[in-house]
Amino acid sequence: MTTKSINKADVKDLKGQVVGSVDLPDPVFTDHVKSPLLWETVKAYLANRRQGTASTKTRGQVRGGGRKPWKQKGTGRARQSSIRSPLWRGGGVVFGPHPRDYHVSMPKNLRRGALISSLQTKWKDGAVTIVKNFQLASGKTKEIAAALAGLKADKSTLVLLEKQDSGIARAARNIRGVTVKPAQEATAYDVLSHHNIIVSEAGFRQLQELKGQVMG
Repeated sequence: MTTKSINKADVKDLKGQVVGSVDLPDPVFTDHVKSPLLWETVKAYLANRRQGTASTKTRGQVRGGGRKPWKQKGTGRARQSSIRSPLWRGGGVVFGPHPRDYHVSMPKNLRRGALISSLQTKWKDGAVTIVKNFQLASGKTKEIAAALAGLKADKSTLVLLEKQDSGIARAARNIRGVTVKPAQEATAYDVLSHHNIIVSEAGFRQLQELKGQVMG
């Protein structure tokens, strides 16, 4: 994305043509990127996605093996107590996983700060494009594909809108690597896991207000 000055950013239409500009109050997306916060937030997000249902049986839970496989002495073989021993095929598992809760709580202010910091990373990489209004006439997949082509978003793309739009989300569902979300519901992981960020002008203003709340 190109900018006319340090305090302005171009606003484009869905054909990629510049149709206006938006103010960038200082400092908006110009602060130092907080890498440790991004790491903690992404780690917590991925941990919260885990179901924690992996489970294995210990030797006490494996069926069978109530008697010794052979007598203690006189066979020439190593002594064995049960076929449920972890040393036996089909026996119990030592230190295997058991159901647990991986949930990690993070304060809302830290999550918002991580979102802003992730956007700063994409902003500095020139991967953020602001559009005047991201609306589709027919709500068909080919229409949103044409819009992405016009905006030169040829890789994974996150589209941030001012509010939930089921029509656009449905149209983008058939395009691999494209995610549509309201700007205020986006996470740092959403931003970092996509190559391009397309945000509507109204959604961009919401993010500006969000940054003001974090800084305040």
